[in-house]
Amino acid sequence: MSRNTPAGRLIVLEGPDGVGKSTISAELVRDLSARGHRAELVVFPGRETGTLGHLVYEIHHDAARFGLRSMTAAANETLHIAAHLDVIERRIVPTLRQGTTVILDRFWWSTLVYGTVVGMDRKVLEALIAVERLLWGSVLPDVMILLRREVPIDRDEPLSQWLRLRDEYDRLAKQEGGNYPVVVIENGGALTKTLAEVRHVLESGTARMGAPADTPTAAQLSIGFAAPQRPVRVAPTTYVHLHPVKPTAAYDTYWRFAVERQNIFFKRFRRELPPWTSDRILTEHKFTNAYRASDRVSQYLIRRVIYRDDLSETAPEVFFRIILFKIFNKIETWELLERRVGAITLENYSFARFDKILTDAQSEGKRIYSAAYIMPSGSSSLGHAKKHRNHLQLIERMIAGDLPQRLTDARTMQAGFALLRAYPTIGNFLAYQYITDINYSELTDFSEMEFVVPGPGALDGIRKCFTDLGGLNESEIIKFIADRQEQEFDRLELKFQSLWGRRLQLIDCQNLFCEVDKYARVHHPEIVGVSGRTRIKQRFTPHQAPLTLWYPPKWKINESLAGDTGAGPTIHTASGTSAHQVERS
Repeated sequence: MSRNTPAGRLIVLEGPDGVGKSTISAELVRDLSARGHRAELVVFPGRETGTLGHLVYEIHHDAARFGLRSMTAAANETLHIAAHLDVIERRIVPTLRQGTTVILDRFWWSTLVYGTVVGMDRKVLEALIAVERLLWGSVLPDVMILLRREVPIDRDEPLSQWLRLRDEYDRLAKQEGGNYPVVVIENGGALTKTLAEVRHVLESGTARMGAPADTPTAAQLSIGFAAPQRPVRVAPTTYVHLHPVKPTAAYDTYWRFAVERQNIFFKRFRRELPPWTSDRILTEHKFTNAYRASDRVSQYLIRRVIYRDDLSETAPEVFFRIILFKIFNKIETWELLERRVGAITLENYSFARFDKILTDAQSEGKRIYSAAYIMPSGSSSLGHAKKHRNHLQLIERMIAGDLPQRLTDARTMQAGFALLRAYPTIGNFLAYQYITDINYSELTDFSEMEFVVPGPGALDGIRKCFTDLGGLNESEIIKFIADRQEQEFDRLELKFQSLWGRRLQLIDCQNLFCEVDKYARVHHPEIVGVSGRTRIKQRFTPHQAPLTLWYPPKWKINESLAGDTGAGPTIHTASGTSAHQVERS
């Protein structure tokens, strides 16, 4: 079949089991049919009674019923390829020639991904797929929709294996994006929302007959401020952000706030006398730093909890210290435990001993949890009336489940996030905060630019900065502005002092949205966010004791600290610095 002849469209949905592919495919056919389009659903390897695909499906799911004790991966994938060939010739191509749209649940992608993850010989696997691609000939998907989720829906296989499948799909999406349109859609919310995004893709021109859709330029995806002097092509694999976003006045405030808050940080770092700013809001109210790792609690965690010359550096011990500190997220609680038990180690941990110390502290009216995060009590899932007992038990469960090693083995930050997210009392926000804290250590070495989860405050800040997200979700908004930070500082003629050459990372941009949400309550009272809050609760009171400033060694920042006493480096430069002292609110 020639791609130049009038024919139906081939729309393919892919992704590992558990992303909602079958549900979305069936709903999409119903949706298209209801709107007057001829559309048929085809599923690989095929489930129609009396077909090879149905037989392969039955063998794959219940081999024993056919007298098969076992089957090699190569044999299994060969059966699937044979079923694909049958469906392509017998059903898909004739249906397309009739001008009917085919919604195809799975493609040869699944054979490659699943064969790779189970360890098939790569040459054999590629030879099998080459046969299928030969039969497809000139028929290419009009659009490939890769569905993604943070965790699967109702799956029994180990999460680590499922995450490997998802990573392989992501890799393949980047590889194939130059051959036909590939669109990645997060299916983590309501079914109606995902269907609306798929419909938008089909109606936007991203999916069409003939050659792949033109690659969108950066100008088309931008928010309309400083258009590039020449079109900049981006990867053909794209996310569902097909309309320009619409910023409010708070968007410019976002960048000005980042600059001024970082200026305050450097003035205090260099021991300048107050006032550090003429901004009344920043003078009177408490805000975190532009960089999360510069905040007092993060600095304490890095230097006094993680990187301790006197404590073990094994994965279980480092993880135990980090998660124990972060669950309470309060320096005073950590120091209370240290005074009472000495060195805090997994080896000398005792539930009864730690429980008594924390219970006694509460009975004396002391707060053992920080107010920064709302920690669920966990009583329904872990069984204790007192919250801290549930959290101690949670830590024990993590250690018993070999979570430290599983995190070390995780290939991506999102995979580590999912491992943490699977535990009771830990939602999306906490899991993201915890994986960020763990990533300060040597247990993992993820880029802070690969994954982000916006918290409630950031969601509010985003809504204050934009009246229309232009098809992006909130995580994509954060990634979008992180990518264009230099352009925005230049547009506003702002000089931003980076963290000794380290750009604002996704976690920092997420935090800045949260802080701008608070700042805008006073600076932009006319802009109402989601929460409806109108005042900033916490007042600024500087700490008297200076803090030793020190960052994860792998960032290669600490060498630059001692020698910096003048104007700090801007975001456009990197310089080369020993620990220094700075106060932190």
